[in-house]
Amino acid sequence: MTMDRSSQSNAESPSRDPKVLSIECLKGSSKADEWTADMLQTGDIVEELRIGSSANSLIRYKSPFKNGKNGVQKILQDTYKKKETSILIRVRRGPDELSELQACIVPNDAGGKKQYVLRSIGDPNYVVGFLDRTEAECYELQASRTSRMVNALTRSRLQDGYVSYSWERRMQEFLSVPNSSNFLSILFLPKASDRVASRYNDLEDTLARANAWLHASQACGVPIVFMNVQTESLLTKISGETASSTVNAGSLSDLSNLANASLYGFEDYHGVDIGVVRAVRLWYAPIVAELCVEIKLKEGDTKLGFAISRTEEGFIFISSVIDGNENDPAKRSGLSSLYRVATDASKLLVVSRVSNQKVLPWMVSSTGAIRCYDTVSLSQKLSLHRHTRVPIIMHVFMWDRSITLGFSSGGNTRQRVASPTVLQLAPEVQLSRLPNESQLQPLPSAASDPGAISEGPEHRLERDTAGESSFRFHEFSLSSNWV
Repeated sequence: MTMDRSSQSNAESPSRDPKVLSIECLKGSSKADEWTADMLQTGDIVEELRIGSSANSLIRYKSPFKNGKNGVQKILQDTYKKKETSILIRVRRGPDELSELQACIVPNDAGGKKQYVLRSIGDPNYVVGFLDRTEAECYELQASRTSRMVNALTRSRLQDGYVSYSWERRMQEFLSVPNSSNFLSILFLPKASDRVASRYNDLEDTLARANAWLHASQACGVPIVFMNVQTESLLTKISGETASSTVNAGSLSDLSNLANASLYGFEDYHGVDIGVVRAVRLWYAPIVAELCVEIKLKEGDTKLGFAISRTEEGFIFISSVIDGNENDPAKRSGLSSLYRVATDASKLLVVSRVSNQKVLPWMVSSTGAIRCYDTVSLSQKLSLHRHTRVPIIMHVFMWDRSITLGFSSGGNTRQRVASPTVLQLAPEVQLSRLPNESQLQPLPSAASDPGAISEGPEHRLERDTAGESSFRFHEFSLSSNWV
């Protein structure tokens, strides 16, 4: 049943302006609706509290409230302990304007255990509390609403935070090769200008070598386009002659000397000489996309039907295919057809991934050696695929969209349910990065002619050393790379 429990008025105070219970807006709504006429605002005078979720259990408290704010806090505390948190607040604004809010009683974490506030049902972000003020103070606050809105706008700050993200699922769903990006780059370290590597060529020299590597790759038939170039700072410990020969970055006056320096140094708090190496990272991409080719193997396969080689710039490519045998894995998978189309277009059929692992060059050392993959170990891996009859998943660079679409629709590529087989650039990137004629006019390559490969044992490849993990192989002819 509904109970009317009007609190008795306080004993008359000698003060001419007694206190009333007013609203204090603690947290604004998500759309700043607390400034609209139908929402409670700071300075509104509380006329009535209705506690309960049904008409039978409704309890009313009307103004004036005994003991003001402290009395209402006691009421809210007792109600919250009884698990009755629904409340409706009616307020007066001005002489006769009324407004109300349906809310729930919640503890105020910032105000202590015994402090309770009201959170709006319609907008949980909107929170109000109570404060004792004189009626004149309340009218003054109500009259200053416009200026307080302007002040709130001036003080408002955008909030930021962290949100969780399902990286593993997204990397499985939206990448054609799970957990592997289609961003391609190579890092150029500055070239040492002496044998003891105490001095290095400047940044312009490193940029020039990156530029030359890109144009040389395009000239020999590698179907790639330039995307971006950036410098990367690598920290290293330096000492002795290297420390004395580097540009010192100890003060602001030294910054002008760093513009073209590829190595500069400074001392840390412990007096250790720290060197900063400015390397250059070159970003590139295939002209069209990476195409995935699946080579399925049968028990009677004695050869895969293709040979692999490596360019001077470190790219692995299909250097020859066997003609005449329709049952070769290379023929069945369509790799032979792709190779002939590439040869006719004066392009190299560059292998970018084997078993979803990138096999592209990725670093140039300070000695000038290119860190890349070895054709001998790759041939051994491909032969093991043939012996175990495990299908070979191979990605190749494509240069013509019509060839890519035709090959994909022909059923020669491995289809994935979660993501497409072709790793394509975004349309806007493709349009803005189309190569001009001066960039991509490949020279006819002798290595792309199968006849030249089989007849030229003098044409040999040698692996240069590259860093501490380098290795060197004996020279071998390209005919030994048949798998």
